[in-house]
Amino acid sequence: MRVLITGGAGFVGSALGIGLAGRYPDWQITALDNLKRYGSELNLSRLQQAGIAFVHGDVRNPEDLEPGALQPELILECSAEPSVLAGYASPGYMLQTNLVGTINCLELARKTGASFIFLSTSRVYPIARLSALAYEEGTTRLRLQEEQHVPGASGHGIAEDFPLEGVRSLYGATKLASELLIAEYAEAYGLRTLIDRCGVLTGPWQMGKVDQGVFALWMAAHCFERPLKYIGFGGTGKQVRDFLHVADLLELIDLQIAALDQLQGRVFNVGGGRENTLSLLETTRLCEEISGQKIPIAAEPQGRPGDIPIFITDSRKVREATGWVPTHDARSTLLEIYAWMQEYRPLLKNIFAG
Repeated sequence: MRVLITGGAGFVGSALGIGLAGRYPDWQITALDNLKRYGSELNLSRLQQAGIAFVHGDVRNPEDLEPGALQPELILECSAEPSVLAGYASPGYMLQTNLVGTINCLELARKTGASFIFLSTSRVYPIARLSALAYEEGTTRLRLQEEQHVPGASGHGIAEDFPLEGVRSLYGATKLASELLIAEYAEAYGLRTLIDRCGVLTGPWQMGKVDQGVFALWMAAHCFERPLKYIGFGGTGKQVRDFLHVADLLELIDLQIAALDQLQGRVFNVGGGRENTLSLLETTRLCEEISGQKIPIAAEPQGRPGDIPIFITDSRKVREATGWVPTHDARSTLLEIYAWMQEYRPLLKNIFAG
């Protein structure tokens, strides 16, 4: 099979490409990336070692996605400006990359007949509705109450039928708009498409930043002795997210590729679920235990635009459809990230310690 992965030198794109190349050595996999994100160039040698062709291109440029040499049978659309905060600072780049970029990828799919798997985001759900969910405060974390009075919300988290009316951030809006266009292209041109609304993804080779990649960032701060800050919600660090190891995402994508005929047109919430959740406070304690380092963590009670107190992905729909179950828990995931940072410490120091 000929596979094109956009954002292929990024954290998720490279992990999927390398993983699929290892499983299917006869596949022709191409990674396209503009290498804008600091640290993505470190993945180029890994892609090469896996036998993946690299194209230095940009999804914003339609000429970089002309059929020509690119004749994919499957497009994995992993390219994105994934930061909510960055969207406010540079909306033009956000819109061009996340929305126009998806249109250009869809045009390539239309011209070649390629199947299309789109990595969307849990950020398509409106901020005010998420923030208004009923939760209670525990010793180390906030907890969703089992009884919620909003469709698609429960103690299991947020399901696909959670209401979409409301404001969700520029980032979330570009992804939701892309989802709508994907559905239209599928209907108009007979494309096989599938959408995964991913929650927080993590694992080795994630160059975590304060606005994206929080669990890698947290471990990096402990490894390289950098200060951290609990931001918003009283500055207690009790805000909660579920997490998904990128290796578990690879397992799901593999299953979905094999079953695209049956899954055509589906939209899934994809995350670790309530079995795989951490508050920042709990993350700190695990990072301290694993790294043996204790670092200063300041409290900033005031939040930032787009912050929400708790998000847990209800992934029961995709589990039922595919039989997929995540296997990486919090401790093993953070241990893997720590081991990676120690092994590549000289290489990563300038990225994380700067």
